[in-house]
Amino acid sequence: MTESQLFAPHDLPARWQRRRAFTFVDTTFSAFLALWQRWRDDEERCDRLHVLALAPLSALDAPPSPDDASPLAAELARAWPMRVAGLHRLEFDAGRVVLTLAIGDDIETLLSKLWLRADAFHLDLTATSDPRKLCKSLARFAGADATVCAIAADHEAPQLERALQASGFECAPHATHAHAPVTARFAPRWRVRRHEPPLPFDANAREAIVIGAGLAGCAVSSRLAGRGWRVTLIDRHALPARDASGNPAGVFHPIVWRDDSVAARLTRAGFLDALRRWQALESAHRDLRRSDAGLLQIADTAADADALADAIARFAYPSDYVQPMTRDQASRIAGVDVARGGWFFPRGGAISPAAVCVAQIAEASAKITPRMNTEVTRVAHDGRHWRAFDANGAEIAQAPVMVLANAHDAERLAGLYGEPTRSVRGQLTVLEPGALDALRMPVIGEGYAVPLGTDGALIGATYDIDDPDRAIREAGHRENIERVAGMLPALAKTPAGVRAGRVAFRCVTSDRMPMIGQLADESAARRDARALSGAWPLDLPRMPGLYGAFAFGSRGLVWATLAAELIASQIEGEPWPIERELAEAVDPARFLLRALRHGEIGAVQLSP
Repeated sequence: MTESQLFAPHDLPARWQRRRAFTFVDTTFSAFLALWQRWRDDEERCDRLHVLALAPLSALDAPPSPDDASPLAAELARAWPMRVAGLHRLEFDAGRVVLTLAIGDDIETLLSKLWLRADAFHLDLTATSDPRKLCKSLARFAGADATVCAIAADHEAPQLERALQASGFECAPHATHAHAPVTARFAPRWRVRRHEPPLPFDANAREAIVIGAGLAGCAVSSRLAGRGWRVTLIDRHALPARDASGNPAGVFHPIVWRDDSVAARLTRAGFLDALRRWQALESAHRDLRRSDAGLLQIADTAADADALADAIARFAYPSDYVQPMTRDQASRIAGVDVARGGWFFPRGGAISPAAVCVAQIAEASAKITPRMNTEVTRVAHDGRHWRAFDANGAEIAQAPVMVLANAHDAERLAGLYGEPTRSVRGQLTVLEPGALDALRMPVIGEGYAVPLGTDGALIGATYDIDDPDRAIREAGHRENIERVAGMLPALAKTPAGVRAGRVAFRCVTSDRMPMIGQLADESAARRDARALSGAWPLDLPRMPGLYGAFAFGSRGLVWATLAAELIASQIEGEPWPIERELAEAVDPARFLLRALRHGEIGAVQLSP
C-alpha cells in the first residue's frame, strides 16, 4: 500500500490537526514510520500521536526498516524492545510520538485484552479468522467517527462489510478494482457497547497534587509533567525518598514462574518499562548508581531450578532477558560459591532508589513544585477540586486531580473499604568488607546480597508483618546473615561484621499486588450494592480525579514507572500501557468489587 493509500481513507493529516491526541491502530505492522514522518511534517499536528501496532512475536526478530534507511528507522531500531510477548511502549520526540507494540500470536485475542479509544484502524483481514469478532472489538474501542481501512481479499470484502455494519460502522461503497480496501466510519445508530472507551478526565485540567515523594510519587509527577501538567508534590520529609525508597540500594528484576501468570506478566512489563525510563534519564547525564553486571537468582531447591529451566525453554525467553544456570555456572558468574543453581537476568541489578527519585524530579523541575516538610492529614473534594489540608486545617494545595502515592497513609486518606493494606517492617544489614568481597553482582533468593565495593555488602531483609518497631535489632542482623548464608556459603564459613543497619516499612496488600489506578466512589457503591453485585471493574462508580499508586511492597523499583504511565494514561484518556486484565489485577477497587460480588457490603448494610 502506498503512502497516499494509507492516509487518504483516514483523512489525515486533517483529522489530527489541533487535537490533543490522535490514536491509530495498525494490525499490518507497517504504518508507524510513515505516520511519524507525516506528523513531523505537519505544523498543525496533534500534541501527541499514539500508534498501537499489533503483531506476532516473530515481528520482534528485527525492527522494520525502509530501503533508504531513514533516520526515523534508525531511531526506531535503537529503541527496539526485547523479544518477549506483551505490550512495549516506545516514546519518541520527547514523548509526543508513542508507539505501543502489542505482541502475541493471535491478533483477535490481543485486541480483546486492550483498552483504548481509537481514531483510526488500519487492518489486514488475513491476520484474523473471524471478521465478526474482530469488528466487535473495533466497536468497543472506536471513538466518534473513527475510520477503518481494511485489506481483504475480494471474496472476503462482502463478509467484512456486513460485520462492520452489524457493529455500528457505515461502509463506503466498495471500489470495483481488484484489491481495493474496505473503508468505513464509526457511526452507530444504536448502542453497540456496554462501556464507553477511555476519555480524558478533564480536557482542560493540567494541574495535579501528588502526595508522597518516594518512587511512586516521583514517577507519577514525572509522567504528568512530561505531558505538560503542573504538579504539586507533597511529602512529610525534608527530602524525597526518605522512607522505604531511601534504602542504600534496591534490586530490580522480573520474575519467572512455571506459568506466565498475571504477576509474572505485570512484573515483566514493569521491569522493561523501568529499564527504558532509566536509560532515558542516564542519557540525560543523571547518575542513578545502577549496576551493570546483571543479577543472579538462586532457586530455593534443586527441583525448582530444574523446573524454571524448563519454563525458560518452554516460553523461549531470549538470553538477554533470562538464562538458566547450573550451580557451577552460577558460582562462576557470581564470583563466589552458591548453594544451588538458578537463573540469571543480564539486565537486572541494583540501583539507588533515591537517585532515581531525585533524577525524575530534576528532569521535570520546571513543572514540579515540591512541598517538603508538609504532612497531609485530610483530603476533600469540593465538587471541582481536590484539596489537601494539614493538621491545623489549613489548605496546603488544591487541584482537579490528586494522586495518593504515600504508601500506608493512602488507605487512611482515601478511607478504603476493608483495610486492604498492611505494614511490613524490613531491616537491612550492611556488612563490613570480608566474606563477600568477591561477589560480582546482586544475588537474590531466600534473601538478597548487593556488593557495595569497598563499603562491604548490603543484605536483607527481614519481613515483620504489622511490627511498628523502628529500632535496629541484633536478631534482625542475625536473621539476614543466616538467610543469605543459605544462598552464599562463604558467609557461613567466614563471619562478617555488621557495619550499619536500617529499618523501613513496606506497604503490602493481602494478594501482594500493588494498588494502581482510579479510586472507587465507595459511598456510591454502597448505595447501589445490590445492583453492583455482579459488577465488573468498569461498572464501578469512581472518584472524579482521585488516583492511587501505593502498596508496592518490595517491588517499587519494578512497578513505579509502569504505575505512573498507567495513571497518566487513565487521566489523559490515552491507550493503557498494559492489558486490561493486568490493570484490573492492580485496580485499587478490586477488594471493594469482591465484597460487592460476595454480598458482604449488602449484608453489612442490612444488619441491625
